[in-house]
Amino acid sequence: MKKILLLSCLLFSVVSIAQVSLEPIGFEPRGKKPVLKEKITGNLDSTFIFTYDTLQLPIEDEFSISKLQNHYAEPGDPNVSEALYYQLLDLSDIPLPANTVYTSTVTKRFTVQNGNTTPTDLTPTSIKYNNLTSYPFGYSIVQAYPPYNIYDTLDFPNDPDTIYVDFPEYIQDSARIFSAHLTDPNAIWVDSTAYRNFTHAVNPWTLGVMTFDGLDASGYPYFFGSTASGYADFLTSKPIDLSGYLPSDSIYFTFLVQKEGFGDKPEASDSLVLEFYDDAESDWDRVWSVNGGGVADFKSVNIRISQASYFTEGFRFRFKNYGGLSGMLDEFHLDYVKLRSGSDYQDTVFKDFAFVYPVGSLIETYTQVPWDHWINDPTHMNTQMKITVRNGSNQDENQDDGVMTISHQGTPEGNFTFPGQALSNGDLNYTALTVYESIHDITGGYVFSTTPPVEEKTFDILTTASSPFADPTVNDSTFSTQYFGNEYAYDDGSAEAAFGATGAQARLAYRFDPYEADTLLGVKMHFVPSVNDVSDKLFLLTVWADNGGHPGDVLYEDEFFYPRSPVYEEDRGVFTEYYLNDTAIALPDAPFYVGWRQVDADRLNIGFDRNNDNADKTFYSLNGGITWLSSPIPGSMMMRPIFSTAGNADLGINEPAKEVAWSVYPNPASTVLNLKWDNEMPYNGAVIRSVNGQTIAELDKNTLQYNVEVLPKGMYFVQCIGYPSIVKVIH
Repeated sequence: MKKILLLSCLLFSVVSIAQVSLEPIGFEPRGKKPVLKEKITGNLDSTFIFTYDTLQLPIEDEFSISKLQNHYAEPGDPNVSEALYYQLLDLSDIPLPANTVYTSTVTKRFTVQNGNTTPTDLTPTSIKYNNLTSYPFGYSIVQAYPPYNIYDTLDFPNDPDTIYVDFPEYIQDSARIFSAHLTDPNAIWVDSTAYRNFTHAVNPWTLGVMTFDGLDASGYPYFFGSTASGYADFLTSKPIDLSGYLPSDSIYFTFLVQKEGFGDKPEASDSLVLEFYDDAESDWDRVWSVNGGGVADFKSVNIRISQASYFTEGFRFRFKNYGGLSGMLDEFHLDYVKLRSGSDYQDTVFKDFAFVYPVGSLIETYTQVPWDHWINDPTHMNTQMKITVRNGSNQDENQDDGVMTISHQGTPEGNFTFPGQALSNGDLNYTALTVYESIHDITGGYVFSTTPPVEEKTFDILTTASSPFADPTVNDSTFSTQYFGNEYAYDDGSAEAAFGATGAQARLAYRFDPYEADTLLGVKMHFVPSVNDVSDKLFLLTVWADNGGHPGDVLYEDEFFYPRSPVYEEDRGVFTEYYLNDTAIALPDAPFYVGWRQVDADRLNIGFDRNNDNADKTFYSLNGGITWLSSPIPGSMMMRPIFSTAGNADLGINEPAKEVAWSVYPNPASTVLNLKWDNEMPYNGAVIRSVNGQTIAELDKNTLQYNVEVLPKGMYFVQCIGYPSIVKVIH
């Protein structure tokens, strides 16, 4: 690639005002979306339709563990049946032949004689029709006409002309439907576009909540880039047998709800809704709702079920939210759902003792460090390890000691004991309905073993803490892991928001203090889309030395001919690896900074962990790196420097992608610019940008030319969509 030295002078002469800010996440993948709906629409051939076992009271879920029904079934399984449905049937429900075609439009025979044309309707046929796009299938009787018109001229001998209709509506087709009956008495929910997580709510009553927002089960916005609002996430129960109960049996439905949490504040027009299913009417009844607002402690809701029509074998309930559909917007958080008999209107407290969040990192400052750095200096156990528990009882309760056990590959290696009064911060008892956040110095006990392998090591951590009254005991423990690989990390791997700087040429830098000198290979970053798709924007990966607690000299910066772009990975919490271009940096045992210089003003939206605060290590520049400001927003960017290791300098590095062969010509161009693509990999289109990153034109996958006569004379980039590092310079 020819390098134009003038480019950096032209490109980097512009400096504009920048600032850092948060944005709700617009896309955060969460895994595969199950096919399970009451009414399924679209192409249904080979679709699975699921039915479920019926549950008995009591029903309880505090979301510490998953109680979502797994939807795994294959043709031929013992619980799977199948049926073949046809679009076109005769009136006796017999499928019509495979080549049958009709139209709903009245077709005719046109007879021409002595200059006069006489139209006559062709004879219709009564058939049953269903387009097989909505299950369950319901057929309707329609009048179907032959899919052609006939023109017959009688003035001279000739054969009639048959003119076929362009788009006949009734064409024989089929769909094979598989039906699977799933049985799991431990599973409560049959669908969940809501998101079970451990970090989005503020002080939940137990580990785990269900979060409702504008993302579907796959983590994609329902309508990305739209300002539309509507019903988004649903959480629906299996059928529940209430047939043996009476309204006098005091059946109550109770749950906890919080608005906003660590996420986006829902507006007053947004809502979370609870509905009960009336089996006799085959309809959902709204029984409760709450509008949006600011974050507060979880509120308890207690509803008595007394309507006679609900006391059937087919009772169900579901939650759904109304809000923005373009991202992680207008959040509501649900905890501790409970349906039981023999209760009363005052029974609104879940008498439980539980962890609120997973236990914090056991190593000092970081959530992850390179394994060979730890081996050489295993003295960095945490002096500020955090444990958060809640006394969910409505009265003061006694304490039990807490215990943490650390294992490797199933073998216990060490443990810590936390006295009950240490967990309650010195209180004699756990005060009623109180959250306790305690800090523990664990430097005087177990130290992570330095036994090989040298590349990486994972430790399993089981922590228990309880009170004598606690029930159920599932909430008295939490499981986590401590992973050592080849990177430093401050974040917990979960993004609650999107963070970044705005302003052309804005710089964003993240400070790290390594345990030892080593070679820097690159940086892992987790980008999340928010409001606008910025995956086509450019930045230059940059590394700085320290200058008195701020970024100083530039140790590395991408050449402008090798810019980067944010990449949205296809799963939650997955990082993209951005390696230094054709080099590595030997860093001393001293602070350094990693980050970027962005080309234009758009915020690039790095994932932001709001549960760990490292704002004091986050810096941004307004004036080309002359002055640096600390971030005012608590949290941690999901940005991790990658180091070589003693055993394998390439640990974690992906194989380089196959080189993309393409060119632009003529260059310089004065009339038409042509793109030549010569690859097995698909051409997805291209973007033409000015030197300050402004998008000038977007070429779709069918376009390989652009008229440059409309552009002022100057220098521009051509970037291939889907290949963020593939850029060419044109004049």
